[in-house]
Amino acid sequence: MRVPVSWLRELCDPGWSVGEIAERLALSGTEVERITTLGPDSGEGFVIGRVSAAEQHPNADRLRVCTVEIGTGEPATIVCGAPNVAAGQTVAVARPGAVMPDGTKLRRAKLRGVVSDGMICSAAELDLGSDHDGIMVIASGEEPAPQPGTPLEEVIALGETVLELEITPNRSDCFGVWGVARELHAISGAPLAEAPWTLDADPTGPPVEAVASVRVEDPDLCPRYTARAFEEVTIEPSPRWLQQRLIAAGQRPISNVVDITNYVMLLTAQPLHAFDLDRVPGGEVIVRRARDGETMTTLDGVERSFETDTLLIADRERATGIGGIMGGQISEVSGETTRVLLEAANFDAVNILRTSSRLALRSEASTRFEKGLHPEMAIRGQRVASRLFTELCGATLRAGTLDVLATPIEPRRLTLRPTRTDALLGQATAPAEQATRLEALGFDVEDPGSGVLEVAVPYERAPDITREVDLIEEVARIGGLSDLPATLPAGGRIGGLTREQSLRRRAEDVLRDEGMGEVKTWTFTSVGEGERLGLAPSDPRSAPVLVANPLSEEGAAMRTTLVSGLLGAAALNHARRAGHVALFESGRIYLRDGEPSVPGSPLAGDFGGVDAPPALEVHRLGGVLSGERSADWRGAGAAGDGFYELKGIVEQLAAALEAELRFAPTSDHAFLWPGRAASVALADGRVIGWLGELHPRVASAHDLPGGSAFELDAAPLLAAARTGVEVFEPVSAMPSLVEDLAVVVAEDVSAETVTGAVRAGGGELVAAVGIFDLYRGEQLGEGRKSLAVRVEFRSTERTLTDAEVAERRAAIESELAEIGGTLRA
Repeated sequence: MRVPVSWLRELCDPGWSVGEIAERLALSGTEVERITTLGPDSGEGFVIGRVSAAEQHPNADRLRVCTVEIGTGEPATIVCGAPNVAAGQTVAVARPGAVMPDGTKLRRAKLRGVVSDGMICSAAELDLGSDHDGIMVIASGEEPAPQPGTPLEEVIALGETVLELEITPNRSDCFGVWGVARELHAISGAPLAEAPWTLDADPTGPPVEAVASVRVEDPDLCPRYTARAFEEVTIEPSPRWLQQRLIAAGQRPISNVVDITNYVMLLTAQPLHAFDLDRVPGGEVIVRRARDGETMTTLDGVERSFETDTLLIADRERATGIGGIMGGQISEVSGETTRVLLEAANFDAVNILRTSSRLALRSEASTRFEKGLHPEMAIRGQRVASRLFTELCGATLRAGTLDVLATPIEPRRLTLRPTRTDALLGQATAPAEQATRLEALGFDVEDPGSGVLEVAVPYERAPDITREVDLIEEVARIGGLSDLPATLPAGGRIGGLTREQSLRRRAEDVLRDEGMGEVKTWTFTSVGEGERLGLAPSDPRSAPVLVANPLSEEGAAMRTTLVSGLLGAAALNHARRAGHVALFESGRIYLRDGEPSVPGSPLAGDFGGVDAPPALEVHRLGGVLSGERSADWRGAGAAGDGFYELKGIVEQLAAALEAELRFAPTSDHAFLWPGRAASVALADGRVIGWLGELHPRVASAHDLPGGSAFELDAAPLLAAARTGVEVFEPVSAMPSLVEDLAVVVAEDVSAETVTGAVRAGGGELVAAVGIFDLYRGEQLGEGRKSLAVRVEFRSTERTLTDAEVAERRAAIESELAEIGGTLRA
């Protein structure tokens, strides 16, 4: 955003130097990228010229010999190498003796045998822009243009100081010079000129409804469309002050009508567009979506094809412009125009951004609309432009305004607690001072005397100011953020890792030590990923949180599980001929309405007795194994199928954290192979995850040869870890007694059930229980298996006798009988 300092001072002049203005704006949040001065230091020797002829240079293919009228009677001969020079153009000419912005003094020169009496300048050569590709054309053909010989500084504001601002997306109001002036008024206290839209033009013509009409077919994409009609319009060059102001702001003057629309946009931030009313059949304007394959030639001369979500401005016969981006040639204002229909509308920011990106077409209008403008700003733009049309074009304004407003929007009203402001900023600011700062920014503030301030947000700040804390930020930045007291955090040590962070790092280190490589996959996924995994519609993981403005269909939702990204990463590795893939990820998943991340389990996390948030973030640990294992992976002789291998990794993770886990068969996960899947729970029974082998259907859908995966909620796992917590356990000086039991049970009885029965029967004398072998054979009978269980008995008070252990063994045998188990001899 280029803001000429003279224009800014006309609206608000604090009496500061340009450097101080830039510094104070930057400190209040409006960043000034650079301060530039337009053109050469002196305008002497720079004039307006008109090219009457441009002939090919006899001795150079890339040069032309131009005859240029410069107001001295005899035309000048100038050799020019610009590809766009042509007869009929009005251009900027530097005469011999002129000093260029880089300090070079221009002299008459002979170029390939032809004497050149000066130079036709480009914008870059005059330091008015960055365009080196061709000369700066002030006017061409039949366009109104200044007379040859006119001093260039009368047409272009040479020596004008310009602030180049970097406007953040939330401050669409500062895309207008008036918005920047109001910022300067608020931080300096200098008087602010009256708002330019305060006064409206007096209509002197008949009603506008007699010559024009507006129909908006898609109000979601066009919340407001206003139009006014002007007659007896005279197309001519704009006054010098208007042309100079536009050039200083980076715009090329064209004609009074077009220049007024650009001027009002630069002043108010509201884009406008002027139609030749005589070229709009029946005067009817239709705002609609594009028809499939519809085309139109835009003002830049390019024929463009549109998709059905593109918003077009059309008449009864064809499209005449792309809403909020660029008009079309069909209804362009020309030198013959006498009746103008002026559009000031409001368009959906997301749709403008999407259409602009798809068409690779950006304009000053689209830059503003895509940031979000309030519908009320449309009528403001109409008022300013209407006065200028009647003053500078001699136009007659027809009575009334065509105004199609989808839904009237009242000003947003917020409550500000001055005590809350003091608490957040760390210093006391009187309520009256807080109100004064907000009022300087255009807010309406009322003090009902109840200890709070009632604040009405101005329309142009509505996209940005939505909460009380936003008002507090305004109070702080206008008062001076640098003046806020600096305090160090109270309490103990600054920095370092929390216990949860340390344990999470330890868990990640364990998985790496187990031979798994860490990956980071996208948190975005497709809406249909749950279906690809085979999840039932009732499964909370099949209803993801949707992205409001996705970049693609593949990223239209937030992931509900880590397994999707891990399977994709594994497939990518296999496609690169990786024989064995072992990957893990530590990251967040996102769930709707606080649904549990594991079917049948409680929520991970405590919300203090209040309702769960609409979308819940859960940190998870997940991993995948896939492909043939080599002998050197995790040490020589790694063996076992995917389920047990992955179960061993999870057990190693639990052992490193000193957390006790329980495993039980599960069928809650459609993407795992039935009979080869287990739920993972803590010692208190809380389910925190799952592990198992991938269903062949799911593996095939992800281009995997097979594999196994796991996923665990990190928060409850780390909370249950004993690592890092000092726990006293008395050391027994008494010897232990170890017995190995062979337990025969049905095939569907889990090892977890068996060890639980052993612990229940052994009671407090059982110090440890572990399974070290599995046997199946004909002598056991069909559907039976034998588990070798090692039991360690110990007492902290005495040496156990054989009788005591035999009593406990009998109790264990009784508990095993309850689950259908027996002891083998």
